[in-house]
Amino acid sequence: MLQIKNRKDGKSKRRFMATICLYQDSRHAKTLLWIRDLFGIGYISERNDGMTELRINGFAQVRIILKALRPFIRFKKDQARALYEAVDLLSKKSLAKLNKQELLQIIECIITIQSNNYATRHKKTKKELMKLLDLTP
Repeated sequence: MLQIKNRKDGKSKRRFMATICLYQDSRHAKTLLWIRDLFGIGYISERNDGMTELRINGFAQVRIILKALRPFIRFKKDQARALYEAVDLLSKKSLAKLNKQELLQIIECIITIQSNNYATRHKKTKKELMKLLDLTP
């Protein structure tokens, strides 16, 4: 996931948040524990619906994991490419130092990720994302 979150502190009222989520039936959670221990990052949580998830947050960590896993990804290649592209850019510059072209590039990455997800909740449009980042005229 690549999300734009509101923040109350700092100059910028927005921040980006990158997360890799891996889900597994809780009866088979050992696989997620093994992955977490292998890479030494992320945290495990058990959900109320019988699923266990491994979440890996942060631009640098997400970038490292995606770089290592990209050759093996079969079902979410477009999402992995888009997330890698975005976190690569975000890990090099702060939000305040990103120019309009870079922000638009990140928005395109978000749209690519959203369009390939199975989420049922409302997905933000390009216009809404541009407004969030103050890119509308």
